[in-house]
Amino acid sequence: MLKIELLGLEFENPLILASGVVDMTPELLRRAHREGAGGVVTKSIGIEPRKGYENPTIVELPYGLINAMGLPNPGWEAFLEEFKGQKFEFPVIVSVFGGNPDEFAFLVERLDEVADAFELNLSCPHAKGYGMEIGQDPENVYRIVKVTKEITDKPIIAKLTPNTNDIVKLGLAAERAEADAVSAINTVKAIAIDIYAKRPILSNKVGGYSGPGIKPIALRAVYDLAKSLDIPIIGIGGITSWEDAVEFFLAGASAVQIGTAVYLKGLSVFKEIANGLENYLRTEGFSSIREIIGLALKV
Repeated sequence: MLKIELLGLEFENPLILASGVVDMTPELLRRAHREGAGGVVTKSIGIEPRKGYENPTIVELPYGLINAMGLPNPGWEAFLEEFKGQKFEFPVIVSVFGGNPDEFAFLVERLDEVADAFELNLSCPHAKGYGMEIGQDPENVYRIVKVTKEITDKPIIAKLTPNTNDIVKLGLAAERAEADAVSAINTVKAIAIDIYAKRPILSNKVGGYSGPGIKPIALRAVYDLAKSLDIPIIGIGGITSWEDAVEFFLAGASAVQIGTAVYLKGLSVFKEIANGLENYLRTEGFSSIREIIGLALKV
């Protein structure tokens, strides 16, 4: 009932572990799958190792998290060494980030053998010179997607930023460059201030807001993108229950990524949401998750 084919890949269900939530060892990704994730996205990998920002890097709020991790990662060589030769029974989507098209192309070429697909991080809101800073420009999105498509036959997913006046322009640029899908959204630029210290809490001052508080923003982005794009959309943002997931499918998402809910509830959230989805489909008279995708666009 929940099995889907997406990007030419087979997923046991359309619930995917979002990038940057758990550490990146192969065993932890396998554990996420055992707990019910249909696929996984790795942490974003760059050319050089990055330690990330000093603590504090996370602020927990009543309706989500603000984080500024600083894209910590071991660099492409260490990542390749750890994942080379590993076999997985589920799709592994490798997230990559760079400062220009050449860096993205370099990473895709080097990591092609360990990826079932690539997610291009064009949307991190707190790493200077990366992510959102280059992903807010449709022409940059087009160039980066285009050059990576020339490097690999693996599916390319462009992860879009909500910190823009028109996310549809970004999606259309990715589609024009022949992206296989887009994922939306990354975190929303935000800040938290300690009223007694009288200064921002995060060491980086500004971070990215995720969790239930951004769900309406993410849902609107998916809805708008689905009305304009012909390629699949992977919904991200504030999904903590099966009801949330259903909303994203009805809005036009072909799959969803779950991140902050794993931090708040643990990996068991995948089975919880999958069971809820199956019950919903059964009681509403549907035989497949495919049957509800985009229904809200037709009214």
